[in-house]
Amino acid sequence: MGYVARVTTTPAVPRPAATVILVRDRTDPSGERAPLQVFLQRRVASMAFAAGMTVFPGGAVDAGDAIAPARVRGPGPAEWGRRFSCDPGEAARFVGAAVRETFEECGVLLAAPAGPPSGSSSGTAEPPPPDDAWLRAARSGLIDRTRTLADVLDGAGLVLRADLLRPWARWITPEQEPRRYDAAFFVAALPAGQAADARTTEAIEAGWWYPADILAEHAAGAARLMPPTWLTMTELAGFADASAVLAAAAGRVVTPTRPALVRKGERTVAVVGDREIAMP
Repeated sequence: MGYVARVTTTPAVPRPAATVILVRDRTDPSGERAPLQVFLQRRVASMAFAAGMTVFPGGAVDAGDAIAPARVRGPGPAEWGRRFSCDPGEAARFVGAAVRETFEECGVLLAAPAGPPSGSSSGTAEPPPPDDAWLRAARSGLIDRTRTLADVLDGAGLVLRADLLRPWARWITPEQEPRRYDAAFFVAALPAGQAADARTTEAIEAGWWYPADILAEHAAGAARLMPPTWLTMTELAGFADASAVLAAAAGRVVTPTRPALVRKGERTVAVVGDREIAMP
């Protein structure tokens, strides 16, 4: 299940986590929708958190997610701390976790060969090393925790492309929940030459969705979105394309969103500001 209202005596300490909203443009053959698409995964039913939910790639921060500044291209910890309203060290780990989790869960690597930038301002990354065997081994090593993100970058002479990420939101799980997260939500365009896949044990399916379509699936009960995902997709439905999303996030400074769970008759709703979001 997703969020479930429970009574706890002492709220659990939220665990830092990071999520990446991958976007791309694909023309809708019917001409009825804007080209913007978002990559989503439906989690397996046995997961301890968000079981069966349709989510963005992401997960908890690991000890090895802090990457040395020399291995990062783009904003540094102080800037990310400002953008996510948190300590620079915590912000740096958010960035590392975002890149690691995206590579683990869908095979998209936000990294590039070390050295001067190519000079492109398109917002996409140079392709990672074109050795499929290396990519599979690196991804497997991260998944089974025999390698860290720093190991992967150093082993192939790569730098982490923090400049491809933009801040979108930060959500903290309600206090009633026994398993809580403080999750930084980033947005990034799918890099040129890369493809997102469904080769993860944490999801039973994955693919690209037009925002309006997944919102309709949720309304019909065919997909289940937690409040952060639902609200994010509702926001994204108002954008024409990926470049518009990135432009909207370019100067964004986010503060934590702390939904409250409230009973409304037979329902539980998440209250965010003046908005009530029905729980899945």
